[in-house]
Amino acid sequence: MWSGGRARCGPESRRLALHHSATGPLPTPARLAAALGDRLPPPGARIGLLGGSFNPAHDGHRQISLEALKRLGLDEVWWLVSPQNPLKPLAGMAPLESRLARAHTLARHPRIRVTGIEGRLASHYTADTLRALTRRFPRVRFVWLMGADNLVQLTKWKDWREIFHVVAVAVFDRPSYSLRAVAAGAARRFARYRLDEKQARGLAGRTPPAWVFVHSRLNTLSATQLRARRRQAEPPGSR
Repeated sequence: MWSGGRARCGPESRRLALHHSATGPLPTPARLAAALGDRLPPPGARIGLLGGSFNPAHDGHRQISLEALKRLGLDEVWWLVSPQNPLKPLAGMAPLESRLARAHTLARHPRIRVTGIEGRLASHYTADTLRALTRRFPRVRFVWLMGADNLVQLTKWKDWREIFHVVAVAVFDRPSYSLRAVAAGAARRFARYRLDEKQARGLAGRTPPAWVFVHSRLNTLSATQLRARRRQAEPPGSR
């Protein structure tokens, strides 16, 4: 980690230092290609990364992805279906293969790629995943995509500051979270790196840290609500 006694460095040098500080062997290109549907991204590709448990995947995930493709000028959006979110309990978590299958069914778009690549990377935390991806694909322009609800609680994530230093970040509005999100600790910490929403299309080409808050048509659906509906629909004896 960085200590106060070290010389100050600019955003690009810090990004490269974080890039090289990641430890552990990386999967071979063949193994990564298998997790990505046998298609590796070409140099210069602009890829949005939407992570989560997808327990289950729902239309809100798809809406954010379509907005990101359009508003950020991305080539693809990858859904990173996590084997297990460290901040969520095991109870009620569907098997990874089931969550991947539903996500594939729901995505329904040639530029939305559903992947379990975090399992191949053996990463449990977003910062580790991003470090690994930028090491393996140093010429790809990644953008981390998240809802405003996640920005509110981002300071609970492991190495959350490094997320902003490794890739650009796009935050998408969620119902009732707008004001809390822009006033949250992470937003205040990186306030001077926030771009005007009119600059969103160029975000992928920016050197981190750089982030934008995207206002869009709001979708109130959540995975928590879907799971609750399923439980209510189950016969009493099946619970």
